[in-house]
Amino acid sequence: MPTVTSPLSGGDRTTTGEALQRALVDLLDLSLLAKQAHWNLYGPRFRSLHLQLDEVAATARTQADEVAERASTIGVSPDGQAATIAAAGGLPSFAPGRIKETDALAVLTSALWAVASRMRARIQDTSATDPVTQDLLIAVTGALEKHHWMLQAEASEA
Repeated sequence: MPTVTSPLSGGDRTTTGEALQRALVDLLDLSLLAKQAHWNLYGPRFRSLHLQLDEVAATARTQADEVAERASTIGVSPDGQAATIAAAGGLPSFAPGRIKETDALAVLTSALWAVASRMRARIQDTSATDPVTQDLLIAVTGALEKHHWMLQAEASEA
């Protein structure tokens, strides 16, 4: 098995790796939740919200890739398998079938808030262990909070 030389000490690598793994699960879970709503959405504002949900999913997927690659960079093997996300995810889910726009907005706004809040905690967790990872998590959090703001604004019109 090839070895990746880590720029971090053992303890710092463990703490940082755990924060990155939890972030990866949250981001992949969020991307799947946004896509589920995107595919099943209905209501008068279908088109605008349909496109907005695609943006949330794309951001989450892109950021998940950055997080996973950072984990690999520090010598931690990221796990983004479906079983891992199902076991550790924790975001709300939708019932099977069509999703009313107001329900999609409520669930996604709540999910974005939860993930962004956990990211803020991970920013604190990595402040002493790895400033490079902390910087990445700050960028991820900024992107998530922007989507949260936009969905909140959309929801206020509902």
